[in-house]
Amino acid sequence: MKYRKLGNSGLRVSEIALGSWLTYGKAVNNETAHDCVHKAYELGINFFDTANAYEGGKAEEVLGEALKSYQRSSYVVATKLFFPMGDGPNDRGLSRKHIMEQCDASLKRLGLDYIDLYQCHRYDAEVPMEETLYALDDLVRQGKVLYTGVSEWSAAQIEKAAGIRKEHKLRPLISNQPIYNMLERYIEEDIMDTCTQNGMSQIVFSPLAQGVLTGKYKPNTEKPADSRAANDTTNFVINSYFRNDVLESVQKLNNIAKELDVTLSQLALAWILSNPGISSAIIGASRPSQIEENVKAVDVVLTLDVIAAIDQILAGIKDFAPLR
Repeated sequence: MKYRKLGNSGLRVSEIALGSWLTYGKAVNNETAHDCVHKAYELGINFFDTANAYEGGKAEEVLGEALKSYQRSSYVVATKLFFPMGDGPNDRGLSRKHIMEQCDASLKRLGLDYIDLYQCHRYDAEVPMEETLYALDDLVRQGKVLYTGVSEWSAAQIEKAAGIRKEHKLRPLISNQPIYNMLERYIEEDIMDTCTQNGMSQIVFSPLAQGVLTGKYKPNTEKPADSRAANDTTNFVINSYFRNDVLESVQKLNNIAKELDVTLSQLALAWILSNPGISSAIIGASRPSQIEENVKAVDVVLTLDVIAAIDQILAGIKDFAPLR
C-alpha cells in the first residue's frame, strides 16, 4: 500500500480507502463485512469511511465492531453528517445542535473516543456557514474530532468557507469528498483547483462508477439479474450510466486494461490516483477478493500515452451528465 497526505495536514491515508455506503449494515451481512475490513487492514488500508446516515447508523456500528481489535493509532476513521437521522426539525442539517449531538452519537456507534475526519456530507443552505464552521472547530478543540472536511460542496462554497476560516482564525478544512471517476469528472472544472489553493485534497467516492467500470455491464444486453443496477431502480446515478455509447466506451477502456495486463477496475483506480490532487479513492466491497484485486492499482503506473488514449476514448461520450 502507498500513502498520501490529506490536504496540507500531516495526516497520511492509504491511497485506497474502504467505504461502507450501500454495503455494510445493508447488503452485506456483518460477518462478511468484518472479513472485508480485516482483509483491507491486512493489505495496508488504514483509511475507513462511513456516515451516520448509512442505514441509520448501522454501518458505523459494523465498522466500529470490526476495527476494535486493532490499535487505535493504526487506522483513520472518517464519518459524515447532514442527512436526516430522525423525524424532528433539528434531526438533520449542519446546525450547531445537530453537529454536536451527531458527533456524540457517531462516537458511541463506532465505539471510539475520537473521529479522525468529520465531514459535512452536503452543504446546508439553511444554516449560516459561520455556525457550522465554529461548531466543527469546537469539536476539534474538545478532542472529539481531529480534522474536518466536506463532501460534494461547490467551489464557491469551499472558497467562502476558506475565507471565514481565515477571518476568524478557525482550523482549516483539509478535504473534500466528491463523486469522481472516468465518467463523472465535474470536479475538474473548478473544484479541484479551488481545493488545492486552500490546502484541501480530494477523497473520491464511486471510483468504479458503482461497478460500471469493472466491465461487467455490456452494451446492447440486459442488466445481470443479480446486479445492483437491475435491483435498485431508485439509484438514478447508476442508471444514468446505462447508455450504449457509455458502455461501448467502457469496453474500449477494457481493451487498454488488457494490453497493460491489469483489470479494468485497476486501470480506473490507477487513472484516478495519477492525479496528485487526490489523496484516496474509496472502494466498496462485498467480499474480500474485491479488495485484493483493487489494492493492486496503487502499483499500476500509467504513461502519458496511455492517459492520452484513455482521454480520447472518454471524449467520445457526448452530453453525459449523471444525476448527483
